[in-house]
Amino acid sequence: MKSAFLIKTNKIEIIEQPIPSIKENEVLLKVKAALTCGTDLKAYLRGHPLVHMPGPFGHELSGVIEEVGENVNGFKKGDAVMLVHTAPCGECQYCKKGLFNLCEILKKDMMLGAFSQYVAVGSRIVKHNMFHKPEHIDFEEAAFLEPLSCIVHGVNTLLPMKSDKILIIGTGPVGLLFLQVLKSLGIEVAIMGRNKNKLNLAESFGADKIYYPHDNPLDFTDGLGYDKVVECTGQKDVWLKSINFVRKGGTVLLFGGLKAGTEVCYDAGRLHYDEITLKGAFHYTPADVKEAVKIISSKKLKLKELISGRFSLSELSLAFEKLSRGEGLKYLIEP
Repeated sequence: MKSAFLIKTNKIEIIEQPIPSIKENEVLLKVKAALTCGTDLKAYLRGHPLVHMPGPFGHELSGVIEEVGENVNGFKKGDAVMLVHTAPCGECQYCKKGLFNLCEILKKDMMLGAFSQYVAVGSRIVKHNMFHKPEHIDFEEAAFLEPLSCIVHGVNTLLPMKSDKILIIGTGPVGLLFLQVLKSLGIEVAIMGRNKNKLNLAESFGADKIYYPHDNPLDFTDGLGYDKVVECTGQKDVWLKSINFVRKGGTVLLFGGLKAGTEVCYDAGRLHYDEITLKGAFHYTPADVKEAVKIISSKKLKLKELISGRFSLSELSLAFEKLSRGEGLKYLIEP
């Protein structure tokens, strides 16, 4: 089979490999659709601690089961499925506390290789985080399950209320998914970004107000500040500025990740006297994944509109070259 390997930064090669063998509790998946992701782009441009080089990468996918392990129940060869690339162990101290997204083995046991013709799906994923794809959902829509599960976890962490006014900072795929999920809950949402085309897309998705960085987004709140702010860029300067837009007693969700070891410093007066809450959000739980399955199945979100183009596996480098130039949102890779 053919598999895309990230050899080193800015270098992808298509490698011929044997089709993976599977164990009794696993399935072999024929990949039908894979999506590029911001994490993939970070790995391509500067490396990433969770993506080993040289090695396979990509983790947003859907496909058809090619082979089923003898102890697998509920799935058979030929089933179209949607899935994510991790599942918690259920046994570590964090899992016992119900913090499944912080499971001690998640980062050590991720299924990478979405940019391949076939991938072996581990037993925990088969058991907890793989689902039958409804017929009315296309494979490219089903491949959004992983990023949408992250968004669902972020929204559940944020605990939004219908009376809220929420500001999203960032108009990449994450920000635009956050926007759509929050709007589906009937919440007033403003969004801030630099790219005119992406802001126009946000407006078509229902954003109540759009802003450029030089604008004053507080006019949407009559100067009070937003009940909640969601940072979706993963940039240090934006993390620092996010607190400027939240009202007293409000919450800032720092969703876009920074490199481990990065330090940020906030005005202690705002945190203490204004009772501002800073929150992080990482990954997802099996409950978040199930909720994301329901959302995708409902067809309430405009997912295909986030796909900026299609490429074959052999053209994967072209997709990442475009992303590295800031062109497009996500690209569909069809192995």
